[in-house]
Amino acid sequence: MYALRGEWLVVRSPVRRDRGTGVIASTRPETAVGPRTGTLLGDAAGPTGAWQVLPRRHRTSARSRTGERDPPRPAPTLTILGRAPPRGPAAGSVVPHLREATMKFFQRLGRSLMLPVAVLPVAAILSGIGYWILTATGNDANLVGVFFQTAGGALLDNLPLLFAIGVSLGMATKPDGTSALAGLVSWLVVTTLLSAENVALFQGIDEAEVDLAFSNLENVFVGILCGLIGAWSYDRFKETELPDALAFFSGRRSVAIVSAGLSLVLALVLFFVWPLAFGGLVAFGEFILTLGPVGVGLYGFLNRLLIPLGLHHALNSVFWFDVAGINDLGNFLDGSGTYGVTGQYMTGFFPIMMFGLPGAALAMYVTARTSRRKVAAGVLFSSAVAAFFVGVTEPLEFAFMFLAPGLYVLHALFTGISMAISALLPVRMGFGFSGGFIDLVLGWVNPMAQNPWAIPLMGIFWFAVYFLAFRWIILRFDLKTPGRDDSFDGRVEGEDAASDGRYAATATAFLAALGGASNITDLENCATRLRMELADVSKVDEAALKRAGAAGTMKPGGHSVQVIYGTSVQFVKDAMERIMSGTDRPVLEEDVRALEEQDADEAGGGSATALRASSLVRLRRPVEGTSVPLDQVPDPTFAQGVMGPGIAIEPSDGLVLAPAEGTVAHVFPTGHAVALTLEDGVEVLIHVGLDTVEMKGHGFETLVQTGDRVVAGTPLLRADLAAIRAAGHPTVTPVIVMNDPGARIELV
Repeated sequence: MYALRGEWLVVRSPVRRDRGTGVIASTRPETAVGPRTGTLLGDAAGPTGAWQVLPRRHRTSARSRTGERDPPRPAPTLTILGRAPPRGPAAGSVVPHLREATMKFFQRLGRSLMLPVAVLPVAAILSGIGYWILTATGNDANLVGVFFQTAGGALLDNLPLLFAIGVSLGMATKPDGTSALAGLVSWLVVTTLLSAENVALFQGIDEAEVDLAFSNLENVFVGILCGLIGAWSYDRFKETELPDALAFFSGRRSVAIVSAGLSLVLALVLFFVWPLAFGGLVAFGEFILTLGPVGVGLYGFLNRLLIPLGLHHALNSVFWFDVAGINDLGNFLDGSGTYGVTGQYMTGFFPIMMFGLPGAALAMYVTARTSRRKVAAGVLFSSAVAAFFVGVTEPLEFAFMFLAPGLYVLHALFTGISMAISALLPVRMGFGFSGGFIDLVLGWVNPMAQNPWAIPLMGIFWFAVYFLAFRWIILRFDLKTPGRDDSFDGRVEGEDAASDGRYAATATAFLAALGGASNITDLENCATRLRMELADVSKVDEAALKRAGAAGTMKPGGHSVQVIYGTSVQFVKDAMERIMSGTDRPVLEEDVRALEEQDADEAGGGSATALRASSLVRLRRPVEGTSVPLDQVPDPTFAQGVMGPGIAIEPSDGLVLAPAEGTVAHVFPTGHAVALTLEDGVEVLIHVGLDTVEMKGHGFETLVQTGDRVVAGTPLLRADLAAIRAAGHPTVTPVIVMNDPGARIELV
């Protein structure tokens, strides 16, 4: 199997043919018009080489109108880029690619929810304390209770809005406040248009007659949809240029406007679809009533499963309130139900919320990577506390719902089983807020409560089940739960990392070696180096820069100085700017030494990224073109091997592909370079053109993101070679091994 783009038909022998999809590139740019359907002729035993491709409708000759046979039309010459890997987007089928893309989307969505989820545990505890005070005192006007409950409820009641803002930030590329504003605008447009008051106006009916579905529209599902609209609008229109007459609305100012327009469409769709979905679930809930304990279990399963869509309220209304004559929640609180029956649609939640989910949190903590456990613990344990004491489970559920959807389905199944078992046993308990410790204590003396002492015993069982099941599944299938995801570090994607102490220490040392902050008149960075203008170049201490981690120093002339650092240079530059502006304090020398000792301990006495001495690195050619020795590259940083050994390519095509399987370590904001960490630990930098950072992203399109898994042949970025040349920059593309000084690259 070979990596080809488009639909193709490979002739491996006179009698055997294979079909598939993948990546193909032309040796002649004028023939590389795009994907084409055809037949690849030749012996497909060789991994690379030039081959002829005959389109399906191609004829080797044809008769003209005069009856004479025209000469054969030559088929375009194309190049096989190499063997396609056994899995991934170039594996011969769109199904693996679709699966990978879907999983990547949900993992990114899950990470984007970490920002709003982080505040929920505290909000849940505050609200729970307020509820307990109001219930225990029997005074709904108790100022202390109202204060706590209102403070927590302000966040919990607006959870969908928080999700809209969080998703619009987390799903956008290099977001700023504009994407959050777009998500907020989308939410306001949708929820205002579909409020009960406006729906009554649209339908020409009284507000009391409006479908109950519209009273439950403000849910997390709609919040996520609005967040996605905001993120997409930001990515697509943040750089839009409008005619001079409308220039005020160009760029970021257009994002919220587009978001509002798209939200009108979403509101129109929901106006017709939402009542049908909500009403269908209410009818289904009424059917469940006839199934006895099995129906109770089915309700529990669907209750959890529908939370991401916000449709669980439809089922809850059937069983908890007086929609179908059950009123399980109201009858329990009033003590006016039937002993041994009332509470059966609530009891099974207690063991899951108080014990099961904390067991899942512990499993995710112990399976997290050691380096990420502290960050994961902050999310998991605070959420577990909220689940146990208050019964607010959303912070914990949303922490893994999209990162590991299979685990969430298992959680829903466990909830259904717990509900069914509780309905079969002589155990009944209810709640006024949720199935947490506070409601268990308050309901213990309720006349409808039956054998409440059994709930903690059931909870211990479920704690063990959740812990063992989650731990085994996470390890067995390598699920990317909090602390196991490569990009999980407690920050939203794109959030500034310059405050990290490690970079602050380096930045402080660099500032001192450059003559102090006052000596720097201009500070920029490219893929691997700091680019500065200094007032006095003679103040530069090159030895101190090397001790602080610089790979080298260049003085192109005048007041210009360049410090070569590596692919993390943007974080050092950000830290320098923060220190120069006074946002961060400088890190003292003893702090730097402490970090150096920490590095040595983590590396076991050696460099954490050091590879075996002198190795042969076989890479697939990342871009089509002519190979050039690295020492012939017209840039001393690369030519002298300052960044590491490697090779260069004079590209004939602007599509850059992954040279091997690995992880995207960094995508540079200007899109001109990508750093990869390969499966064997080799760190590779692909830098398209020289000094192309000055183009500030013009002419470059990134096709992957930091943290993405790639295989050989995965498209990384697309460069406009003509635009690079027009800007006066060489297009030669260095391919560098950054962590093995003795490496030798062989392109295959």
